[in-house]
Amino acid sequence: MVTAQTPDVLTDPVGVIVDLVAGVQPGLDRTHITEVVAGMAGGRAKRRRLAQALLARSAILTDGRSPAPEAAGKLLTALREAGAVGISAPVCAECGKALRAFQRRGQDWYCGAHGPQRAACTVCGKLRLVSVRDQRQRPHCWQCPLADDEQDPIHVVLEVVARIDPLLDVEAVQASVRAAAPQSGQRRRLAWAVEDHPELLTGAGAQAPVPAVLRLIDMLAEHGSGRIVRPPCPGCGRIIALVKPRDGVRLCRNCVAKSRAQTCARCGVHREAATRDQQGRALCPNCLITDPANQEVCLSCGRRRPVSVRTAVGPLCPSCRPSATLACSICRRTAPGVISNLTGQPCCHACMKRRARCVGCGNVRLVRSGTRAQPLCGSCTRPDAVWHACPGCGQHTQHRSRRCARCDLRRRLGELLRDDAGQIHPQLQVLHDNLADHDRPETVLVWLNKHTASAIVRELATGQRALTHAALDELPDAKPLRHLRSVLVATGALPARDEHLARLEQWITVTLAGRADPEQRALLHRYAIWHTVHRLRRRNNGRDATQSQITGIQQQVRAAITLLDWLTARHLDLASAGQGDLDTWLASEHTTHRRDAGHFVRWAKRQKLTSLQFAATKWDGPSRVIDTEARWQQARRLLHDDSIKPDDRVAGLLVLLYAQWPATISRLTVEHVHTDEHQVRLRLGREPIVLPGPLDALVRELITSRHGHASLGDQGTSRWLFPGGRPGQPISADRLGERLHQLGLRPGQDRSTALFGLATELPAALLARLLGIHISVAVTWQRLSSGDWTSYAADYSRRQTNPNEGASEELDDHF
Repeated sequence: MVTAQTPDVLTDPVGVIVDLVAGVQPGLDRTHITEVVAGMAGGRAKRRRLAQALLARSAILTDGRSPAPEAAGKLLTALREAGAVGISAPVCAECGKALRAFQRRGQDWYCGAHGPQRAACTVCGKLRLVSVRDQRQRPHCWQCPLADDEQDPIHVVLEVVARIDPLLDVEAVQASVRAAAPQSGQRRRLAWAVEDHPELLTGAGAQAPVPAVLRLIDMLAEHGSGRIVRPPCPGCGRIIALVKPRDGVRLCRNCVAKSRAQTCARCGVHREAATRDQQGRALCPNCLITDPANQEVCLSCGRRRPVSVRTAVGPLCPSCRPSATLACSICRRTAPGVISNLTGQPCCHACMKRRARCVGCGNVRLVRSGTRAQPLCGSCTRPDAVWHACPGCGQHTQHRSRRCARCDLRRRLGELLRDDAGQIHPQLQVLHDNLADHDRPETVLVWLNKHTASAIVRELATGQRALTHAALDELPDAKPLRHLRSVLVATGALPARDEHLARLEQWITVTLAGRADPEQRALLHRYAIWHTVHRLRRRNNGRDATQSQITGIQQQVRAAITLLDWLTARHLDLASAGQGDLDTWLASEHTTHRRDAGHFVRWAKRQKLTSLQFAATKWDGPSRVIDTEARWQQARRLLHDDSIKPDDRVAGLLVLLYAQWPATISRLTVEHVHTDEHQVRLRLGREPIVLPGPLDALVRELITSRHGHASLGDQGTSRWLFPGGRPGQPISADRLGERLHQLGLRPGQDRSTALFGLATELPAALLARLLGIHISVAVTWQRLSSGDWTSYAADYSRRQTNPNEGASEELDDHF
């Protein structure tokens, strides 16, 4: 039974303990009591258990009797040594003797006479304390020691090892035995184990009865033995340290954690429990450290956050934790890092995680030396190092594993993608080949080992779920599912579709299904599907919808629902409501979606469903100051500052020079760019634009160096000019806008400034054709800029080249 902890125990366990002790020993200084408690109960969990035990039975402070935690007995002893005469010493649970030191069995403590267990000696038969056990684990008392004719344990191990590998140096083996089993009892148990089961040294070490066997194997293998074999983990097959016995065999730390995995009572994740709540339910490590009761005030930033490290003066949060700053030998930056075990040189954390194509072997691997321009992997950095060969493909690896990451990946893909007959679905064969040959097999393995992705892939492979968009739509919408869908589309397993529009239709269906009134549900369906969605399809003309378009339609539908709910609450509908009712709703301080509701009211008016009037808000020009000089200053910085990424420079210049929205820029593909040896043309509208220098060079560089953050699906084959984080998808408009904001740009205001400037230099018709904007928008901006085109027709007729070259010449004058 788990006792519920009081709030004081959780927030201030030391204060609870001090209060209880001070109540029994008033003459002892509270500061002194605090120092005693902090000295013998250093951890937070230990202090809480001690405080809870003392609250449950505070009489232990005066009678010293168990059962009680070990910390309680140590506290009694420490308080007595500090001069607390009113505090009882711990007493033996058997005879009641006051103890200075005690032995424990369970929650009870005993004196030296009653603590150790007694057993019948196998020689004399008397019930006495067990002094030692023989090879068969039979007890011997102190008067009946082991036989003197027993062989020296070191000689026993030497004989066994010599039979397996006679080339090993005898002195090295003796030193290894002493280091693996420093105590005589440990050496006896080690000798008994290898004598009875010599196969433990040749690969069956996971069944070792004592950990000294594993330590001996490691030391002999380090001395170059080719026949003493490190045992693989029975759970995962990796050659790695085996730490805990489970079901008669020793497993690695990861497999032990998996065997102990439980469902967290708070977040639902299935992993090894870190603690338990007041009802005894398992809690995962993340829920443990993020629990407000376990957070403390950071000494540096003053915020209440999880404790990352404790210093002599107080706790520090993860953000304030000190980190060694070194000059990286690869990127030459001064940043937090470590000393590489392979090279002995400093390396920052970013370079330790970076993967690139090695200039030595040509494979994409973790960078371990070289420079950013000429990276080297570990094998090419230290060819003379001890590398292990993968038995599957023979590739060198630094890790002690029977299989390399690529062989592990192929095995995992076979487990997931093969059906019960051992065959792979034809539509999933491309996915298998793409992932199996991926440059980063470790990344693919991490993704496949996630529960959501692996479970869905397995269902698709075995036929439990059809390999269609409709079947995937039946699952709850979540980021892992979206990423899996994009991988399937990028590899050709699923056909491409407009994901934004599909999610919008699903959202409309779910939102309207919750409406109780069937007439309102039919009205909203008519408005949402047959008006807003139909208009969006017609406007895009086959192009995919953007997130901003979807958000706009969702706001319009929410506004319609808000207005209808307000009318229904007053027993009104669109037909019976008067203009005064609408004005009352608009004037209410609690009203939301005022502007978006106008779209719904005007549509209902055209459909003769209401007599309400809701005038559209007419745009009368930009609301902020048009700062042309700031525009050209920003453009010059992006053109000539090589420290900024090329993709950010190109995107920012398209906003500043050609008045493009981030949503439009994100949808550009390599087909929009036409290059030859003389010039670069970019098609934003019906006619391409000749890009001025040095923007043309930046676009050429972007085409050759572009890469997204998607590690799966497409490997450098994306058609997008600005690839995104999902396979086959461009960067989102929101993410591109964030990156432009980080450069000091304001895309909306900067686009208005650019349009204002271009409208003074180009006629509306040419502006619309070059920039891809509607002619009415171009005419409006021309009127606002007061452009004068009386001489443009004559100038246009004299040109012998493309009409847009005049705009490029005008841009060249500013650079």
